[in-house]
Amino acid sequence: MVVTIDPRPTVFGDRMIVTGTYAAGDNAIDLTGMLASIDFAGANSSGAIAARPITDTGASPASQDVVFGVDVRIDGTTIRLAAGLADSTIGDTAPTQAGTFIAIGRRS
Repeated sequence: MVVTIDPRPTVFGDRMIVTGTYAAGDNAIDLTGMLASIDFAGANSSGAIAARPITDTGASPASQDVVFGVDVRIDGTTIRLAAGLADSTIGDTAPTQAGTFIAIGRRS
């Protein structure tokens, strides 16, 4: 994991905005040392996002490649990143592209 947190977060009242970058293959950004809770998190890929195959039995063609953005989930004080499509056969996979992130939360 190569997560870089920008050294100068923005603070307003009891809230903080944390920004930074993550590398391809990173699937978690732990902000425990900076935030007590996260209210919002977002991520942007730095390049083209790989297409993932999906199957639709009611359409023609039954299988097609679809491009999904990075899936961002908040887990306490950790941001979880996934490639954008998860199911029982694939599971969560880390993003294939590096990118940037932002989190807004309550300061520790």
